[in-house]
Amino acid sequence: MADLLAGAYLAKGTIGNVGTPGAPIATFSLVVVPSQNSVSGTVVITQAISGPDGHIVVPVIGKIYATGFGQFTQVVSLQGQYVHSFPPPAIGAFLANFDAHLAIDAAWNGTGGFSYYQHNIENVPVKAVNELKAELA
Repeated sequence: MADLLAGAYLAKGTIGNVGTPGAPIATFSLVVVPSQNSVSGTVVITQAISGPDGHIVVPVIGKIYATGFGQFTQVVSLQGQYVHSFPPPAIGAFLANFDAHLAIDAAWNGTGGFSYYQHNIENVPVKAVNELKAELA
């Protein structure tokens, strides 16, 4: 199994207009295995609002591909589901979908967007928040 994970690294960052009041921000922590075109991990969506959309944790899987041209040398797609609860006085919950798409450089900086229950955020910055390419043992 170690051979399958050769070259794997951890990618952490944000998608969204960080610093803009009320803007939804998706913070990602992903294990990337370029040799398998595989990405998996967790996305946490935060927004300075009350209710169920204020803090959402989504387990995600996805794909990463090299573009071979331009400023953004990689494209990433992420998908996942999370339990969305109805705000009071309603009762109940359902599985809601999360999707994200990123066009990034080798350092995981670029542009992208994401969508989740009744929210669609497009053309926002993607910024890395750590040293990338830290090899996993």
